[in-house]
Amino acid sequence: MKVKMEQMIKKIRAKGKAVSAVALTAFLMLQNSTVAYAAGIGDSQIAKGTEKLIQDATTWLMILAPVVAGLLIIYFCIRRSAADEMDQKKWNNRIVVAIVSCIGAVLGSATLNIIIGYYQ
Repeated sequence: MKVKMEQMIKKIRAKGKAVSAVALTAFLMLQNSTVAYAAGIGDSQIAKGTEKLIQDATTWLMILAPVVAGLLIIYFCIRRSAADEMDQKKWNNRIVVAIVSCIGAVLGSATLNIIIGYYQ
């Protein structure tokens, strides 16, 4: 049991390192980006509406992602408790995927909110 837990922790750490590397790369790419302005586009109704739509969608995603992930984790834990030993590994993996996906969704939506905030 201890060996399985250590392997699971190593997998989580590896995925965490990969996610942090992608986030760092995206951040560094944004630092080197240049801004181009087109006359009159920023004042158009379509641009303002699109910004508002993205803000609202990312705000809802930041709220809904943890709620949905929490419900899925509860469901997966219930299913894991009723499963045999081999199926418990699958349910453990699904729980880890749900947690990582929730973190990714919240970080992605927060990043989009920050980027859209610069346009206002």
